Amino acid sequence: MSTPMVPAVRRTVPPHHRAAALLAVAAARPLAELRPRRMRSVLSATRRGARPATAEQALAARRAVVAVSARCAGEGCLQRSIATALLCRLRGTWPDWCTGVRTEPFRAHAWVQVEGRPVGEPHPDGYYRPLMIVPAPRGADRG
Repeated sequence: MSTPMVPAVRRTVPPHHRAAALLAVAAARPLAELRPRRMRSVLSATRRGARPATAEQALAARRAVVAVSARCAGEGCLQRSIATALLCRLRGTWPDWCTGVRTEPFRAHAWVQVEGRPVGEPHPDGYYRPLMIVPAPRGADRG
């Protein structure tokens, strides 16, 4: 999934957060290779028991993922979005994980969002139409 975007700013990650970010990036790689139905199933199971992420928590996770992975800092939106969600989950939260498209011109993309707003993305709200969402757990989903 590719999108024209401004290169992400790569920041340093404190050593005590680096291992978790690297683990999330490594775990996201094989998940990004799964078929969509299986990917949604795995991510849905992974989110169980989490609290909904705040925009600040999701942005911090995205920044950490981008800082430790050149692939995630570039055009690897699928791996980046999965790694961001997984890093949030390691911290007890979960954002909405989304994949979607834009038709003119056609582009596919994957991202995380909180309260319907993309987190850390260069495009405006509604730029991509979500086709698959693994939402943050709400109420009964949390247990």
